Amino acid sequence: MGLDLDYINGQTPLEEDEKEGLLIPTIATRGELDEFEQQNIEQVVLWSLNRSFKADNVFTEEFLKAVHKRMYGNVWAWAGEFRKTNKNIGVDKWQIPTELRALLDDVKFWYSNNTYSPDECTIRFKHRLVSIHCFPNGNGRHSRLIADIVIEKIYKQLHYSWGAANLAQQGDQRTTYLNAIRAADAGDIQPLINFARS
Repeated sequence: MGLDLDYINGQTPLEEDEKEGLLIPTIATRGELDEFEQQNIEQVVLWSLNRSFKADNVFTEEFLKAVHKRMYGNVWAWAGEFRKTNKNIGVDKWQIPTELRALLDDVKFWYSNNTYSPDECTIRFKHRLVSIHCFPNGNGRHSRLIADIVIEKIYKQLHYSWGAANLAQQGDQRTTYLNAIRAADAGDIQPLINFARS
């Protein structure tokens, strides 16, 4: 396969078997892949805008998998399926279901007990979700869309701007975003909350 996948800082490289899951054989470059993925994602954003969601449905493994499948299902055969390889980020592939279950239990508790403000609850959920790295690729975009669904549909607040930038592209906003992720990794969630609202 001639797919040129030069990854920028913060993107997850695909294994050869994952590249074989590409459903559009005419894609030859990372730019073309990004374009097809973005078209798919825009359809999912429109889908989410026209729906109402309840916390009991959103905070489930099934919902998270279904959204990932909607986001990437026209491009990747493995969309919506947990990764089967280990990456340089995320938990071990065998720990994904256990870690995700713990996260979902935590976020349900945070939500029902008002443990955190809406922004902090949502961004903590987004951060842990991307840290688990459930899927072979698309985890950052998936976790941001999930955060937008949670803040807008569950908490009834304005969706996030995420620095008003395409975070899949190299640039100052992506660097700021990755620095905010690293701060959250170290226990300081505030920079990521601030970035989401910037």
